[in-house]
Amino acid sequence: MKVVFLCGGHGKRMFPITEDKFLLDFLGQSLLEHQIKVACEAGLSHFVIIGNPENMVKIEQITQKILGIKIDLALQKEPSGIADALKSAESFLHGQLLVINPNDVFSNSAYTKIIAEAARAAATSYILGYKVQKYFPGGYLQINSRNELLHVVEKPKPGEEPSNLVNILIHYHGNPEELLNYIETVRTTKDDIYECALDNMVKAGHKIKVVPYDDFWAPIKYPWHIFKVMEYFLDNAQPYIAPSVRISEKATIEGKVILDDNVKVLENAVIRGPVYVGVNSIIGNNVLVRDYSHISSNSVVGYSTEVKHSYIGNHCWFHSNYIGDSIIEDNCSLGAGTVLANFRLDERNIQIKVDDSLIDTSYDKLGAIIGRGCRIGVNASLMPGVRVGPDSSVGPHICLRRDLGANKTILLESRYQVEDNKTRLEEGKRQKLLKRL
Repeated sequence: MKVVFLCGGHGKRMFPITEDKFLLDFLGQSLLEHQIKVACEAGLSHFVIIGNPENMVKIEQITQKILGIKIDLALQKEPSGIADALKSAESFLHGQLLVINPNDVFSNSAYTKIIAEAARAAATSYILGYKVQKYFPGGYLQINSRNELLHVVEKPKPGEEPSNLVNILIHYHGNPEELLNYIETVRTTKDDIYECALDNMVKAGHKIKVVPYDDFWAPIKYPWHIFKVMEYFLDNAQPYIAPSVRISEKATIEGKVILDDNVKVLENAVIRGPVYVGVNSIIGNNVLVRDYSHISSNSVVGYSTEVKHSYIGNHCWFHSNYIGDSIIEDNCSLGAGTVLANFRLDERNIQIKVDDSLIDTSYDKLGAIIGRGCRIGVNASLMPGVRVGPDSSVGPHICLRRDLGANKTILLESRYQVEDNKTRLEEGKRQKLLKRL
């Protein structure tokens, strides 16, 4: 059985995060590496990975160092949906297939459950359905009393969902050639060719069984979804301090803490887990890192900085900052005194505008989301939920209340008046004060 990872798309809702979601780092490994590991734990070892021209080199670099598996690589030239991705890999799609969205994080029970159902050979295809308690912006499944698919409804409006089952892209197909034939016959102007092909298969008499799944599932559709994935990996990791780590005798390490190779923890630093600190990173004097924080490799958390429940990328530098509930991509720096605020004065949930819609993040504490390569000046303040586009700069003393686009600089215009100093200090006054003290 082959596992097909769909890695050719682009995250349209992830601004200002530019890295492909499956390439984000968790505990020192890309999400793709974690996904391969989970599949291997379920007994799978043959993978077809469909990438695009921008990420294929990285995919090759990642997969070449994983032993004991077979990898077939296919190129999807344009991000034109699931159906186009499968057609791009048509030469590899023979026999039994599991089609997977690698941007969704789930336990290996998802694999074992759908494989066990497929072993009964009662249906042409099997798909996982996840029962949600509130509206989710994705595809929904309409089923009959025998859990057989009737219709896939793509992104219905809130209140118009056909059921409470969300379509998780963990799909088994016993006859992929037939699936591809149905894909060729679909006529639609939307990006739903694959889903239409499933509907047409059902109309033609093929049985597609929906397998209920209620174990862990965390899709990454928006940047703040990174938090749940970060928390999941930290919860399931074991405490570990690499032999090469150097920790001052005056530092404090409490709870589940993972310190990777060559990490340095300086005097009076406090790390309260769950926390991960990546290779070669430095936790400076008087620093506090706490409450599900993830600091990737080669970063410096400088003097008197507090990091709380935040995801920090590689090569980031901080000094005397507060970083609360924030997401910061690679190669960013914050000047001394910069604060990433995370809590509204009215204590309401933070809402973020995506395209033309205002999305409730469901978080009442959410700090800044900063793209790669950004520089933030001294004593700047970023308000809750503000996004800063990649390669942008926020000048000193700015109070940033609105999103800043990519490759922008925002500066505070100050006007100074220079005059002669006419102030004359009283001689001996300082000496009198010193005597009183």
